[in-house]
Amino acid sequence: MQSSNSPKYLIGSLIVVAVLFVIANLILSNMLAIADGVIEPEPMDAEAIAERLKPVARENIGEEQIAEAPVADETEDTAGSADENSVGKQVTTQVCAVCHGTGMMNSPKIGNAADWAPRIEKGMDTLYEHAINGFNMMPARGGNPKLSDDEVKAAVDYMISSAD
Repeated sequence: MQSSNSPKYLIGSLIVVAVLFVIANLILSNMLAIADGVIEPEPMDAEAIAERLKPVARENIGEEQIAEAPVADETEDTAGSADENSVGKQVTTQVCAVCHGTGMMNSPKIGNAADWAPRIEKGMDTLYEHAINGFNMMPARGGNPKLSDDEVKAAVDYMISSAD
């Protein structure tokens, strides 16, 4: 048997170490080349961070309307004081028509007497109460808490008068 101190083992060990050195060198040089191509991110100030973190969309439930319907020009007869019918029409157009214009969630449609008849039979006080405080799927004040009781009542009166 040969001893482990023979020149073959020494040369083989040196070759293995040299190959491992070359492989490690290749890996490290490739990593450095990749790191050179990386673009550093720009520093972010507080304003830029706030811009990135702001919500994408705004949900509007029971708050101020995002877009308002155009208000009709006043004539000489109605100038100076708002007619109750025009207030009702304006509130209906801006708030109520979202659901009552299409009959959404089984709401009575504006102008449809058959839809309104069973509700009118319950009495105007009940209609006013449901409109102001909410009922079933209908939110209180049609989802706009800024409406006064008189504005809500005017809208109810307008929708009922259009259903005749």
